[in-house]
Amino acid sequence: MRFGSKGHLRLAAPRLLAALVAGTALAGPAFADTVNVAIVGEADTFDPMMSTKDVVSIVTQHFLETLYTFDGSWAVAPLLAADMPEISEDGLTYTIRLRDGVTFHDGSAMDSADVVASLERWLAVASRGKGVADKVEAVEATDPLTVEIRMTEAYAPLLSLLAFSNSAAVIYPQETIAETMTDIVGTGPYRIVEHVPDQYLQLARFEDYASRSEPSDGGAGARTQAPDEIRFLPVPDANTRVEGLLSGQYHFADGLPAESYARIAETEGVEPMLLRPFGWPVFAINHKDGLLTDLTIRKALQAALPMDDMLYAAFGDDNFFVVDGPMYPEGWAWRSEAGTELYNQNDQAKAADLLAEAGYDGTPLRILTSRQYEFHFKMAEVAKMALEAAGFTVEMNVVDWATLGQQRNDPALWDIYITHSPFLPEPALTDLYAPTSRLGWSEPEKDAILARFTTETDEETRRELFGQLQEKLYEDVGFIKIGGFNALMGHAAGLEGVTATPWPFFWNVTLD
Repeated sequence: MRFGSKGHLRLAAPRLLAALVAGTALAGPAFADTVNVAIVGEADTFDPMMSTKDVVSIVTQHFLETLYTFDGSWAVAPLLAADMPEISEDGLTYTIRLRDGVTFHDGSAMDSADVVASLERWLAVASRGKGVADKVEAVEATDPLTVEIRMTEAYAPLLSLLAFSNSAAVIYPQETIAETMTDIVGTGPYRIVEHVPDQYLQLARFEDYASRSEPSDGGAGARTQAPDEIRFLPVPDANTRVEGLLSGQYHFADGLPAESYARIAETEGVEPMLLRPFGWPVFAINHKDGLLTDLTIRKALQAALPMDDMLYAAFGDDNFFVVDGPMYPEGWAWRSEAGTELYNQNDQAKAADLLAEAGYDGTPLRILTSRQYEFHFKMAEVAKMALEAAGFTVEMNVVDWATLGQQRNDPALWDIYITHSPFLPEPALTDLYAPTSRLGWSEPEKDAILARFTTETDEETRRELFGQLQEKLYEDVGFIKIGGFNALMGHAAGLEGVTATPWPFFWNVTLD
């Protein structure tokens, strides 16, 4: 399937196509301003409303934009909005003024009708949009460049949700909006030129892009369109990404294994990029269907897992991981120890007793994972041994990342899927807590705490409520944090201006 902007689609040059198919690096002045980026796999959609996968966020943020974004300190900043919103004293009405002169890739001008239609779709189809939809009374255009969002109750994380590039509230032209998006038209600094699935996605500079004028700061401020073109190459094998970076085939490579750090650091012409701390691996639990709808069996799962062994198998070097139960690392305002006595029990005998109490009949525990993030697979292997020692029958389903993204939407196909998340500035951005997420974790006391947490505006009270939410997470085994980890990326020494972020972007980079 080919995606492109209306009036801007062109075919890649034959030389480019031949080189991409052959997997070779490109040379010569015609391509001196093309940045080659190796990503962990195919972005299976270019509609980020429909996905929470990082690989989708990384790609789509270059051609689709939101009303707000995050600056380098993770504070919300305006992007397509002219400025921060005016919020009524009761916290129920947000008045958002839009930037004038913003142009879509099809040549049409962005106005409030496009924003209203896009936000209404986001509330209806995006996992994070659906999580707040019941609190939104209306989204209306009050003039061509002003949008009003009226809430039924105060909702503290709203601006963070509107700023996030993951399950994102991106703005489309009203005329292109459909249940399934087939015409991907945005306002971003780059536009889609050519897409060959599982081979490459070619983006070219959008010449009519309306950049902000403020200095670049994280995702905020000016987006300078420094490269002429950006090429995203799905490379599922982690070792292939490393070798391609070292050989000069890729200017940037994402999701590299920890054991490659020393080799990258010692090789002339390339540099490692370590994000410390980055995030947390998670065993996502199916609360909608199957074995783990039983709380006692969930407790047996939690009791059996050896977090330290799993993390060591995944990363091999304790410079890259920490065995840590709180949902946020040291130094973060959200950090709490509540409930963490249930973390890293590594007690297979206790788990066996819980399975007996539950009347476990040997039904296979189905773990869905992928090798494109090799550390996911390595954790699953260790978990399988510990769970079998406790008496579980374990069935591993190892698929590519795109297939995992599809299968996890069907609760009949899995009991656990393995994923990870960066540490996010607002806990409500982690949609796993919401009963509307694909996990379906809904428990009356937890849901009440979550509702109070999202409507409370006092930061100290919110921190206390998050501690209660974390405690409930451990007690009800909503999902399982394995620990904390640092993420490794790498780039060519001549690639300047790369921002260290979980979702790397390339509009401000220069290539020597």
